[in-house]
Amino acid sequence: MVVVQASKLDLPNPSLSSPHITSLLFEPHSLSLALMHSESSFSLYPSISPFSLSSLPPPQTIVSPPSSSATFLLVQNPNPNNPDTNSRVLFVVSGPYGGGSKVLLRFYILQRQKLFTKAQVVCNQRDLQFDGRLGVLIDCNHGVSIRLSGSVNFFAMYSVSSSKVWVFAVKSVVGSIDDDDGGGGGGGDGVVVKLMRCAVIECCNPLWSISVSFGFLILGELNGVRVFNLRPIVKGRVRKVKPLHSNSKPECRKSCLPNGVIGGDDVYGDLRGNMNSGGSGGCGKSDAVLGISEIACNGYLEGKKSPQYVSVKQRAIKLRADSCEQGACFVALKRQDAEPSKSKVVMSVKAISIQALSAKKFIILDSAGNLHLLRLSYPVVGSDITCDMRQLPQVLKVQNLAIIPDTSLRTQTVWVSDGYHSVHMMVASDMENLADENDRSENKEKLMQISAVQAFFASEKIQDVIPLAANAIFLLGQGSLYAYAVS
Repeated sequence: MVVVQASKLDLPNPSLSSPHITSLLFEPHSLSLALMHSESSFSLYPSISPFSLSSLPPPQTIVSPPSSSATFLLVQNPNPNNPDTNSRVLFVVSGPYGGGSKVLLRFYILQRQKLFTKAQVVCNQRDLQFDGRLGVLIDCNHGVSIRLSGSVNFFAMYSVSSSKVWVFAVKSVVGSIDDDDGGGGGGGDGVVVKLMRCAVIECCNPLWSISVSFGFLILGELNGVRVFNLRPIVKGRVRKVKPLHSNSKPECRKSCLPNGVIGGDDVYGDLRGNMNSGGSGGCGKSDAVLGISEIACNGYLEGKKSPQYVSVKQRAIKLRADSCEQGACFVALKRQDAEPSKSKVVMSVKAISIQALSAKKFIILDSAGNLHLLRLSYPVVGSDITCDMRQLPQVLKVQNLAIIPDTSLRTQTVWVSDGYHSVHMMVASDMENLADENDRSENKEKLMQISAVQAFFASEKIQDVIPLAANAIFLLGQGSLYAYAVS
C-alpha cells in the first residue's frame, strides 16, 4: 500500500506588502533550504525538517539584494586526518556591482552550529579580488543575467552579456585571515574557503541552461547540449620534468602553476570519486559553440603530489564546433516525430534544464516540453567523450523537472510537472546493468525503462518543484509551500 504524507508550510511575513517567493534551492546533504524572494533577496534555512513543521520560522540568515543567481556547493577535501574540513556546504550568490561593470560573488558557509555565515575567501588570481565587506569581485560585465551551477568542489558561472562560462574550484581549509589581508565574516570554526578559477570558456551562441555534475560540465544550447569532461579542463596537460637538485633555488623547487598559484595552494578535486561517466556518438557537428577556452591548469587537482615536479603553462585553446579538443562533445536533441522532409520546417528547441539521473545518464528538458535521455560512456584516459541522445516517450508537456541522483540505487525517481496543477512521480529503471554485452548492442532503446507511479494535484498553480529525496519533493505554489513524501 502506498502512503502519501503531505504538509503545508506557512511562510513568514505573509502580508501583501512582503516580497513573495519566486524559486527554491535545496541541498540534500545538509537539508538546507534557500528561498529566493521577488526583490532578489534569499532566506537560508539550515537542516530543515518539512514534515515536522507547520510553518517556516524566521530565517537566521538573509542574503540582501541584489542577487541574480545562486547555488549550493558541497566542498569535500580528501583529507581523512582532518575531519574539520572533510565536508562543508557553501551557498554562493551572484549579483551586480559597480553599476553592473563587475560580478559580485558572495559565499556563505554552513557552520557546525547549523548556521550560515559569511565565509572568508582566499583568491590570488588575476581578475579576482576579495573584499571582506562585499565578497569576491570578478572583472566581468554582469549584464542582464548570470547563471550559477554547483556540484562537489566545483561550480560554474555563465554571463549572458559576456558570453563566457567560468569554471571555479573550491577548497576549505582551517585557518584565519586578518581583515587587512582581505578576510571577512568567517564564523566561529575558522574555516577559510580557497577559490581558484580553472577555466574560462568563450561561447559564440547563447546558453539556456548549465549543469556541473559527476565530473562533467554540460551546456544547454539551441537544439542540443555540449558536454565537457572536467578532468582535462581542470587539470590541463602536465609535463613532467626531472627532479631539481637540492642546491637549486627554493622558488624553483615549487611546482609552477599559473596566475601566481603555487603547489602548496592547490585546489583538491572531486574527480576521482565522481568521474564515472564520459560521453557515445562521438563529437556531433553543430554551429553551437566556437570560442576560446582559457585554462588555468592545476597539476595537483586530486590531492596527490607527483614524485616529479610538474610544470604547467596557461594556454588559449580554440574550441571549434566539430572539435573534440579538451573533451568537448556536442549532442543534438533528437525528436521522435522528426521526419526527413525538405518541405517540413523543423522547429528549433532550447535545452532549458539538465538534471543528472546517474553517473552516466542525464535527463534534458527542452523548451517544447519534451524529455531526452543523454547517455555518456565511461571515460578512458586519452580518449574523446562519446555520447548519445534519444527522446523519451511521454504524453505530458513538461514544464518543471526535478531529480536527485542516487548512484547506489538501480532505479531513480524523476519528478515532472505540467506547470499548472499536477506533479507526476516516475521511476526510471536502469536495465543496462542487467543486460549482457550482446543485448546492449541489439536493444539500445530498451536499456532505460520509465514508468509513472504516482500523481499529485495542487490547488494552486505550481511555480517550482524541488526534490527533497528520492521519495519526497517541495512544491512552490502561488505563495504557499508544500511538501510531499511517498512511502
